[in-house]
Amino acid sequence: MAAPCATGLEVLLSTLKDSENIESTLNILNVLDELLSAGTDRRIHYMISKGGTEALLMALVSAAKAPSPNYSMLVPLMHLLAKVGRRDRKIGQKAEKMEAVLLAVDLLRQNVKHTRRAAACLWLLQVFCSSISTATLLGKNRALDIVFRLISPYTTKHTRMVKAAIDTLAALLQSHANSRCAAAKGYVSGLLRLLEDWHRKDLGNAFVAIRKALLHCLLHATNTSAARAALNAEGGMNLLFHSTQSCLASKGLESLMEPTIQLMRKCYPKCPVPLRSGHSAYMFPLPGRPVASCDMTSEPQDRSSDEDDSDDTRNDEQDCRDYDDDLETDLNKLRVNPEPDRPADELRQYAALCPELHCDFQDLDSGSEEEESSDEEVLLGSSLSHEGRNHEDDTARAYVHEQKKSTFKSAPREVIDQEGANLPDHLRARDLHSHYLNNSRAKKDTHEMVDRLLERHGVHIPHHDPHTYSSAAARTKSVVGYSVLAFPDFWGHLPPCSQEPMAERKPNVQRERVFEDILRYLHPEDLINKVVFDLEDPSSQVNTEHSGSLRFFSKFESGNLRKAVHVRSHEYDLILNADANCSQHHQWFYFEVNGMKANVAYRFNVINCEKANSQFNYGMQPVLYSVREALEGRPHWVRAGNNVCYYRNHFCPVQGQKGLSSAYYTLTFTVTFQHNDDVCYLAYHYPYSYSALQTHLQQLRKSVNTRKVFFRQQNLCNTIVGNPCPLVTITACPPSQSWKDLQQLRNRPYVVLTARVHPGESNASWVMKGSLEFLCSEDPAAHTLRESYIFKIIPMLNPDGVINGMHRCSLNGEDLNRQWMKPDPSLSPTVYHAKGLLYYLRTTGRTPLVFCDYHGHSRKKNVFLYGCSVKETLWQSGSAVDTTTLKEDPGYRTISKTLDRIAPAFAFNSCNYLVEKSREATARVVVWRIGVLRSYTMESTYNGCDQGIYKGLQIGTRELEEMGMKFCLSLLSLRRTTMFCSRKLINQPCTLYDLDDNLQDHKSHTSFEDDEPPCIEEIEYLNDCCPDYSGNTLDQEVNSNTFSSEDEEEENDKARRSLQHCERKSCLIPCFMHQASLETLSVKRSSCHSSDITNDYLS
Repeated sequence: MAAPCATGLEVLLSTLKDSENIESTLNILNVLDELLSAGTDRRIHYMISKGGTEALLMALVSAAKAPSPNYSMLVPLMHLLAKVGRRDRKIGQKAEKMEAVLLAVDLLRQNVKHTRRAAACLWLLQVFCSSISTATLLGKNRALDIVFRLISPYTTKHTRMVKAAIDTLAALLQSHANSRCAAAKGYVSGLLRLLEDWHRKDLGNAFVAIRKALLHCLLHATNTSAARAALNAEGGMNLLFHSTQSCLASKGLESLMEPTIQLMRKCYPKCPVPLRSGHSAYMFPLPGRPVASCDMTSEPQDRSSDEDDSDDTRNDEQDCRDYDDDLETDLNKLRVNPEPDRPADELRQYAALCPELHCDFQDLDSGSEEEESSDEEVLLGSSLSHEGRNHEDDTARAYVHEQKKSTFKSAPREVIDQEGANLPDHLRARDLHSHYLNNSRAKKDTHEMVDRLLERHGVHIPHHDPHTYSSAAARTKSVVGYSVLAFPDFWGHLPPCSQEPMAERKPNVQRERVFEDILRYLHPEDLINKVVFDLEDPSSQVNTEHSGSLRFFSKFESGNLRKAVHVRSHEYDLILNADANCSQHHQWFYFEVNGMKANVAYRFNVINCEKANSQFNYGMQPVLYSVREALEGRPHWVRAGNNVCYYRNHFCPVQGQKGLSSAYYTLTFTVTFQHNDDVCYLAYHYPYSYSALQTHLQQLRKSVNTRKVFFRQQNLCNTIVGNPCPLVTITACPPSQSWKDLQQLRNRPYVVLTARVHPGESNASWVMKGSLEFLCSEDPAAHTLRESYIFKIIPMLNPDGVINGMHRCSLNGEDLNRQWMKPDPSLSPTVYHAKGLLYYLRTTGRTPLVFCDYHGHSRKKNVFLYGCSVKETLWQSGSAVDTTTLKEDPGYRTISKTLDRIAPAFAFNSCNYLVEKSREATARVVVWRIGVLRSYTMESTYNGCDQGIYKGLQIGTRELEEMGMKFCLSLLSLRRTTMFCSRKLINQPCTLYDLDDNLQDHKSHTSFEDDEPPCIEEIEYLNDCCPDYSGNTLDQEVNSNTFSSEDEEEENDKARRSLQHCERKSCLIPCFMHQASLETLSVKRSSCHSSDITNDYLS
């Protein structure tokens, strides 16, 4: 009995439970179907919330247990239950609880010869299998055998039941236990033969849906390594490949292509990357730690297991978690202002890093002559005498010294020894190629030859000098002791005259590449498989001298390419080196290639990428630098590569490799070189090396007007290897030595800028380059900025990582941007002393006004800021804290609002001000907790922009430098009173004067990950590319079964005849509603004081 005040829907469900009359039950089912068929799924979900699933299950159990089940009622009941149940996430558990699961199996077993009844039972079982535990239970009760026997070879009869059986088998095989059982019983082979039979005989393509369902079934059946091995043993790959080739000619078979390709990718045998060890080729003894063992050369094995084939759920740098759960909701932690993590006495050492506070500027009239220190002093950095910041571990020092003394093996023929007076003997430049220069005396005096080259072919590149670069590189310390210079870094780079558009993705480009990959497996005899470069075996590149293969090299500063394998005539597999002292973080690449032929398309496959998606799928291209073009006056890094795509491959880590990734992805692209025998460089993004930074800083120092600009480069500390980490101070010199002018300088607020904590984010260095050059320029706005602020800039927080071609970590094998909470002075010295400097400024009452850490983002477009806000974090997390009583300065949004107006590449809508637990040890959050309200991470895309005047264009070094300049300009919005006092700013954009500090909205965008739409082609192959009919497909099939004339029971004859005269168009019940039945329902409805059934069921 329904409760008083029950809704019309509840009356129907209550009546259904209590009804013992078949006609009344049919009428109720018909009414429910009419109600639920109209409108959206919202009605069905409302019915589920009111116990609709349980009511239908109860009616099913009651009807099925009857001595003589009435199928005229059972079939419509199962139809409706299937349609409702597929929208109920707990249908499996509910069915188990009400003992309806095995009952449905019994009904199927009893009706295998009655196609309409069997189809209804199959759809019901399919819905039950949405719960893996229910699918496993069904498997244990021989449901697999029953269902499999219903799948027949090609036939034109009972196709609806065959399709239902295939779909149900696929649902059952979602359980790994069932997949193992099916493989053991030979079902994979059987399904393959069935697929082949239907494919061969369905000449008119009338049963494409059945063929697709068989593919769907095979996708689930191959969830285990045993099943995949069985498919390959039966020649499944060859069958599938040839079926796809026959489907290519018919547009009507396009729907079969994707599941077939996914199945082939899934069953492609796993293959460890061809490395002797999964650990990085670069090892370095860390202070206080034993030298890591590299003995990981055990025979690689396929790591595939029965459990490795579920959807990829690995945590990619903690970016894929549920953001709301990750948000910090502890108000005490959000408000924390921690005490310094070191004694006050230790903070005094950082006073020496603030010379602007102690300088008396007596040299104002003398032109700052004493600032003209030697090049060597600047390159090495003016280290402070404090023992704590100059301490270098003896083991590390000895290791580097030993590396510098080592003798290098022979290099390729184009290597020319450098014997110039300014370079040590061990440093050789690989960028001077005899076939260009055609000068037999070049080897005798390379230094003179370089001068002649620069005089003849060199172009003016602002703030760059090849000789200064060579001197800087000679003093740069690396793990292996680089003996070669990369030509682009030595010669320099000018941005192209115009921006380059994003690459258009060719339709089905990934499909074509996958087909080529599969042909490797099917025809291994066509492969060359010759190693042409191996970082750990230099002899491999010598052997390629006259082999017709391309020649590769990466053993130079910031270079990364571990191995190159010549696969086919013009195709090469490239393997990246992991970050030093670890076995992961494969993304950054930078290498030289030569020996090419002009106008030939070479395919390059970077086969051990780790990220699950990439901007390479959305228009991004690698960058290329041609030595030939540079010598002809065009020294440009340009975007290059066609047919670019990024997808999961069949490679896996070698045995024993530790790391988060159990899968690898391929970045593939083709390059057509313009010149024969050119020497080219390919990179992930525009390289910017440590030696380039040192060169840039020295050239900047020489260019500034020392009467107006206070520019001081110091050494923050030494890195683990012993490279100086530069700290630059920029501000305006006081007009005079008066006490008032000196006090005005010393009262200026501080702005702290850092960059390149992640060495693979070279775009951050180009942004920093733009900031540095603008702050040192004669621009009136730059002059005002110098008069308004003291800039403390650490342009490269991770020099060792940059030098050694790493992507994410420092030599300690850790992400330095996760070390800010408790940095180790020995293992993370740059972060330790950067934090110490910030603490020192705070303890002296000079807490920075702004802190910004420049980064690069590999999975989003545009440039944007991440900041910190207590209120926005609490709002987003749904915290019960009353935020109306919290006071928070909304000024943390001022800079982003300003940038949105003045910076074309900036996207305010991508900004985020949430504080996450997983990022509590990042610079942004730690510095914010120290007390810097405006503490940011500025993320710059590797790709380009999807809004503004740069929409559809890839970002270049010009635009990145512009972004650095614009960020500095945005700081003027914080000092408007100063701006109005400066007449020099009269020509500045009016947007800087018209700023509103009011909070724009109360919502932060929660995505720290990519915000791109799904890729056109499926990146993964473990995801189900054939959905489990969760849309309208199942509903349509159920409805079509209602009107079927196949195998109708005698008891339905009368109902069918009545239906011909019925005005109702029920999709479920082949009968009509009798007036008496409606009156009966009306009486029950009145007793419950309910309103009209059809209009008030949602009330």
